[in-house]
Amino acid sequence: MKRVVSAVCAVVVVVTLAGLHSIGGASATPSAPSTGSFTPTLAPWTTCASDGTECSRLTVPLDYANPGNGKTVSLAVTRLLASPSMTYDGIMVVNPGGPGGSGTGFAALQQYVPNKAGYHYDWIGFDPRGVGASTPALHCNPNYFGADRPSFRPTTKKLLHYWLKKSAGYASACGRSSAKTLLPFMDTRDTVQDMESLRVAYQNQLGAFSSKRAALDKLNYYGFSYGTYLGTVYATLYPSKVGRFVLDGVVDPATYWYQSNFDQSIGFNRNINVFFDWMAKYHKVFHLGTNGKKIRRGFNAELKKLRKHPSAKGRLGPDELTDAMLDAGYYVFDWVEIGKAYSKLIRTGRGAGLYGMYASGNQGADNDNEFAVYNAVQCTDQKRPPLAQQLRQTRQVFKKAPFLAWDNTWYNMPCLTWPAAARGEVKVNGAALSALGTKILLISETKDAATPYSGALDVRSSFTTASLIAGVNGTTHAGSLFGVACTDDTVATYLATGVVPTRKAGRTSDRDCPPNPQPVPTSGGSRVAARTAAGDPGMPESLRADLARAQELTLR
Repeated sequence: MKRVVSAVCAVVVVVTLAGLHSIGGASATPSAPSTGSFTPTLAPWTTCASDGTECSRLTVPLDYANPGNGKTVSLAVTRLLASPSMTYDGIMVVNPGGPGGSGTGFAALQQYVPNKAGYHYDWIGFDPRGVGASTPALHCNPNYFGADRPSFRPTTKKLLHYWLKKSAGYASACGRSSAKTLLPFMDTRDTVQDMESLRVAYQNQLGAFSSKRAALDKLNYYGFSYGTYLGTVYATLYPSKVGRFVLDGVVDPATYWYQSNFDQSIGFNRNINVFFDWMAKYHKVFHLGTNGKKIRRGFNAELKKLRKHPSAKGRLGPDELTDAMLDAGYYVFDWVEIGKAYSKLIRTGRGAGLYGMYASGNQGADNDNEFAVYNAVQCTDQKRPPLAQQLRQTRQVFKKAPFLAWDNTWYNMPCLTWPAAARGEVKVNGAALSALGTKILLISETKDAATPYSGALDVRSSFTTASLIAGVNGTTHAGSLFGVACTDDTVATYLATGVVPTRKAGRTSDRDCPPNPQPVPTSGGSRVAARTAAGDPGMPESLRADLARAQELTLR
């Protein structure tokens, strides 16, 4: 649900950057302390959608370590106001993931929290720096993801050199972008400081005598996927400002970025096999046999076939097929559509449907913006190892988990020659938040491939006042508010009251819930039936699809 955020006039809100730094303590400043001052401005809110969504813009410094240099970034911001009939609990800032995902449409999540618990908050969506309607927005090469690309697997020196040159070319194009001044200031800390700027500016906009002002002493936050890392970094830098945090699809800070990519490759290889087992269960629908392992062998054979004879008028090669099938490893929601398109390819040789899935998720200016920001963040968050080590580890993973291994490596290879230096990621630590006794809520399905379940357990161990909901045996990534009553009702209780599931001893979850259910293709989908039975419709398909689009950039 992408909304066009209109430009509006600025209004002066008195917030000094020096005060912003002092809120988070010394660790909140990523480099040298500021010697200047800056007044972030939050523009007046104007109605910009028929559902009552309001829009504004937040102006923040380009470089928090040198805020007085006059260089700024303008962030697109949206909100839906709390219900006047409910107790006001402040703002609920939402990030859908990425990095690179547009967040302006996700203030709408307010209405999809059960029992009207979302209406206690002003819900705030925003496009992070470089993203979407924020300015400047980073664009590098909208034609980077083409058709029938050479094989991801570099079986020859020619293929290896092709992918190295292609990746370096993308990095070079970003260095020539009209928004290239952003590149040194795109790491996770920058966005976290923007979030704190938003909280302080919003509080001051209410005025010194507003009865709602005290509720804005803390930030409430709903983060999906990469957005969970924004949450744990914020909690590390600004622990005294953490209110109610829901972190769904938890990124493991200990393996963040490089090692996480290899962990992902193993998880997606497992999940694509789960998908093929599901297809085998519905042989009468897909007509590919009753053995999932046999369907997987057919997939491997199809990859080899497409290298020589691409489908869809020469556009669908093995790379495009892999990318088109990747969604099946992330979520269960589109299994029927993907299964039917894949079945058509195998049985008839016609791959137009799968090519369309690939192209819609990878090509065009919007997708280029997402990929550009994804690289801009990860390449400055962490310096990747030398090429030889990356190739060696990819070959090792490929032997046991071939589905995504090389795809994932090349997707992240622009970092090898990225035109901005890595600044180093924040060392996430939950000790300060735990000492304050602040309760936060973590959510993860136990077979999540994008952000493996072990990461949620690790964050739970670090943040000892956190409670974890596990979607047992589920393969969906960041799937709360999709209609599973056990999970969604727990979220609603927490947002309304601050109560979380009682922590259990040991390295374990604190509440076990059913996962998002696998669909039944002959009955229109068991997820719909589950929602109806629970009396919880979950978010609509359009919003779920936008959320999935943002999340599929996470750590891939």
